[in-house]
Amino acid sequence: MSGQSTTRTVPGSGGPGTARTGRTGQVLSNVAVALGLVLFLGGFVWGALLYRPYTVPTTSMAPTIDAGERVLAERVDGDDVRRGDVVVFRDATWSNAPMVKRVVAVGGDTVSCCEDGKLTVNGKEIDEPYLPDDPMARSAVFPEVTVPKGRLFLLGDERSGSVDSTAHLTDAASGTVSRDAVQGRVDAVVWPMDGMLPKPAGFQALGPLSTPGPLSGVLAAVAGGAVLVLAGAAYGPLAKRAAASRARSAAGNTGGTGSSGGQGSSGGR
Repeated sequence: MSGQSTTRTVPGSGGPGTARTGRTGQVLSNVAVALGLVLFLGGFVWGALLYRPYTVPTTSMAPTIDAGERVLAERVDGDDVRRGDVVVFRDATWSNAPMVKRVVAVGGDTVSCCEDGKLTVNGKEIDEPYLPDDPMARSAVFPEVTVPKGRLFLLGDERSGSVDSTAHLTDAASGTVSRDAVQGRVDAVVWPMDGMLPKPAGFQALGPLSTPGPLSGVLAAVAGGAVLVLAGAAYGPLAKRAAASRARSAAGNTGGTGSSGGQGSSGGR
């Protein structure tokens, strides 16, 4: 009777299932990169269409915005500006450059300062927690002004040293600026990353406040897109490293399990 021999081998890591998994992973990787690019670039385009960057050159808006800080201002129509907004505007009688100030009164309002150390608008004292702690920096005494229709009365948050409406009270427009002069409404300080400006809740008793623009959505789109691009791009190298590791492991297992020769047996009767 002839002998039988058997040989045991360890199956490799390759195969149709592994190939299908690799192809699926590559497809998902490509989709992640494509979607990430759409979000990343789309976020930048979206932001560029809605916002303008400005650098504030002086301390007139401190401590809300310090000198040299960079802000993003949403492009808005002057008619959309409300009390408490920090706006970027350009008025030829004030300066040839854009300026950043806070709107404290709009057309039809009466405004004055200061009773009990507080700004008064339409007979109501306004709580302004964003002002400096130093009482001297908060003071800007001026008589009552009635703001003409279609115009704005603006102050800096550092009021003792701000060249604002109080410095132009003797002008024909009593220190006010046309709504048409507004170029944008400041949403956030982006350099350094101080974040969104605090809500001017003290003006809420006089009417509705402005709603912040979609800056958070823009930043989320850019950040999310960057994460997807990096994750998708990392798949290829990681998959190759994993495949190489599996191949080395399979080779080691194959080498450790040798071929066993069959045992021959013969017998006669």
